[in-house]
Amino acid sequence: MRYLTAGESHGPRLTAIIEGVPAGLPLTADYINAELKRRQGGYGRGARMKIESDQVEITSGVRHGLTMGGPITLNVTNLDHQKWLEIMSAADVDQKKKGLRKITKPRPGHADLVGGMKYRFDDLRNSLERSSARETTMRVAVGAVAKRLLEEIGVEVASHIVTFGGIDIDVPDQLTVAEIKERAAQSEVSIVNPDREEEIKTYIDQIKKDGDTIGGVIETVVGGVPVGLGSYVQWDKKLDAKIAQGVVSINAFKGVEFGVGFEAGRLKGSQVMDEILWSEEDGFTRRTNNLGGFEGGMTNGQPIVVRGVMKPIPTLYKPLMSVDIETHEPYKATVERSDPTALPAAGVVMESVVATVLATEVLEKFSSDNLEELKDAVARHREFVKNF
Repeated sequence: MRYLTAGESHGPRLTAIIEGVPAGLPLTADYINAELKRRQGGYGRGARMKIESDQVEITSGVRHGLTMGGPITLNVTNLDHQKWLEIMSAADVDQKKKGLRKITKPRPGHADLVGGMKYRFDDLRNSLERSSARETTMRVAVGAVAKRLLEEIGVEVASHIVTFGGIDIDVPDQLTVAEIKERAAQSEVSIVNPDREEEIKTYIDQIKKDGDTIGGVIETVVGGVPVGLGSYVQWDKKLDAKIAQGVVSINAFKGVEFGVGFEAGRLKGSQVMDEILWSEEDGFTRRTNNLGGFEGGMTNGQPIVVRGVMKPIPTLYKPLMSVDIETHEPYKATVERSDPTALPAAGVVMESVVATVLATEVLEKFSSDNLEELKDAVARHREFVKNF
C-alpha cells in the first residue's frame, strides 16, 4: 500500500490517492469524516477550524460501500478558498494581483525561508502553502482507511497526550488500548487522567493570553498486532524505523521513542529487557513491555508503544524577529493563523500515520487481493505463532 497527498492550505481542495488496498473492505465517507472531525477538535484550536468543516468525497476505488482493489481517491474541499481565488489561482494573473498577500518576511521555525531558497521563490507563500499543517488533513483521511483495514484483523490504535508543555500527565497503569481510546475521547485535551483536565485547560488559556505556544509529547498505543511485522534482514526493513520516519515526518515533530525510550540509556540491561514467558493458553509472551513491542525491528506481539515530541507551533501572535528577503531589513515575522497548541489534533495525526505504516506492513507480509484472503492469512499466522 502506498499513497500520495496533494493540495495547498488555501487552494481549492486537498487530495490523496491510495494504492494497494484489498478489495472487499467496507469503507464509507462517514467513517473517514468521523476521523477528520477528531482532528479539528481539541481545546485551544483556532479560527481555521471554525471556517473549515472537513468532509471527504470518495471519487474512485469504492463502490456500494466496498473497496474494489483499485486506487482510492479522496478529496476534501477547502471552504476558505473562496476568499483566495485570485491569490491562489492556477492561471496566470497580472503583477498587482500576484502581489496580493505576498510574504517576504519568513517566520522562524517554519519552512518559509529555506523553501524559498531551495525552490527560488520571491514570494514565500509558495513555501507556506504546501508546508502548512493543513496537509495533515489527508494524512488523517488516509489513516482512516488504514484503521478500517486494521480493525478487520483485530488491531486497535489509540493516542493520548502525556506531556503538555512543562506539565507531565501521570497515566494509570495497565490501561487497555480500548480504555485509552475511550478516556482520551472524553477529554477536551486528549488525556487519560480526568483529574488533570482543568489544570491543562487553564495552562493553555494562559499561554494564549501570553501570545505564545506550547508543544508536548504524544503517545500512540497499538494492540492486537501480529508477531513478526518488519524484519532484521536489512536496515530499511525494520518496522520501528519505518514508524519513526512516519512520526517525524509530521509537521513540527522533532523526536520519537519506543517503550521506555531514552530512559533506556540510564537503566541497566536487567531493567530494560523484557523477560520471555510461555503458557499453553497464550504461547510466548513477555513479562514487561519496556521495548515498546519491538525486538530486532520486528513486532513481538506486545502492544506497540511509541511517543512523538511536538515542538511549539512556530507561528506566534507575539512574533519573533526575522529579516525581509527583499530589503534585508529586520522585521517582526509574518503572523498567519495560529493556535496556542495543536497537541490533541496532532495526536489524531500521529495515530493515523502509525496506522498507515502498520497497514502497509500488514499488506506487505500478508499480500492479499481481497479482504477475506487477508483475514484468513492473518488468522493462520496467529495460530502458528500461538503453537510455536
